[in-house]
Amino acid sequence: MKSIRKQIEEKEFEFLSKYASFSSKSLGRIKKEKKCSLRTDFQRDRDRILHSKSFRRLKDKTQVFLAPYGDHFRTRLTHVLEVSQISRTISRSLFLNEDLTEAIALGHDLGHTPFGHAGEQALNDIHKGGFKHYLHSLRIVDHIENNGKGLNLTQEVRDGISKHSKGRGPIINEKIKIKTLEGQVVRLSDIFAYFTHDLDDALRAGLIKKNNLPKKLILFFGKSHSERISKVISDTINSTTKTNFKKVTISLELEENLNLMRDFLFEKVYFHEILRKNFDKAKKILSDLYLFFHDDPNRLKNVYKCTSKIHSVSCLDFIAGMSDEYALEIHKSIFTPKKWSFEDFKF
Repeated sequence: MKSIRKQIEEKEFEFLSKYASFSSKSLGRIKKEKKCSLRTDFQRDRDRILHSKSFRRLKDKTQVFLAPYGDHFRTRLTHVLEVSQISRTISRSLFLNEDLTEAIALGHDLGHTPFGHAGEQALNDIHKGGFKHYLHSLRIVDHIENNGKGLNLTQEVRDGISKHSKGRGPIINEKIKIKTLEGQVVRLSDIFAYFTHDLDDALRAGLIKKNNLPKKLILFFGKSHSERISKVISDTINSTTKTNFKKVTISLELEENLNLMRDFLFEKVYFHEILRKNFDKAKKILSDLYLFFHDDPNRLKNVYKCTSKIHSVSCLDFIAGMSDEYALEIHKSIFTPKKWSFEDFKF
């Protein structure tokens, strides 16, 4: 009798587009291992990411607003969930492999530092060799998770994770060669998610008002969060279909307006005076911590109480993995003077 995994793999050939990534044709893992009887390799990757410690810590890492008061601001965790939702909708509509898309989307930001891009910039400035969160995401799944054994993900998921980032570079970048259409879907969905939810959060926080939004962009994207999401998803599906699935792409009109929206967010939100002040403070916190632990490796052993593989966890790994709150607490415990008490005196 065929295993459930085998049946799922065969169904993929019936249901998915010929341009999709088929589970049974995966390029495989770095280390060979026995197949699961229930799940395909891509389903298994998704589950490994979902149950990882790094994934759980995303709930307490900054998206844009540092440790905000209020329950409705996005965190790094809600960001990856929104990227996953957008990616899955596009992949399902294009009859691509939704399991692969979901695995890449859930894993793409595992390497993000505390305090969002402020933390990334701080570590990039101070660490010899620099720091890029997408490369650190790959290091996490390859070497850090599972007590140093890594998650041993498939090549397709690893490729999508390592090539998702754009920064302020081109949205459609022909120089970045992503092996799968599913990985290309996630790369676009990442910017779709952050432009829509960062705009939503900025309005909620009062950093900008609705009448501050450029009329041209409102007319193009829509007035509501759901309208904006629908706009970019529909455009991606239609534009990709027109290329006969040679690549996942968007219309020139959408690309132009996304660039204008991104410029608007950088000017009015990301570089807002209030956020910049916190941004600079966050950078100093991580710089202080990096120098403190880097100068004396024994300090890391004293704080990072790990019984195994302590030698494989570097100062950079430790700090990049911190949640916002943990980074604040560790910094306070090291650099903030404590009130002296007679009870603390050791005879």
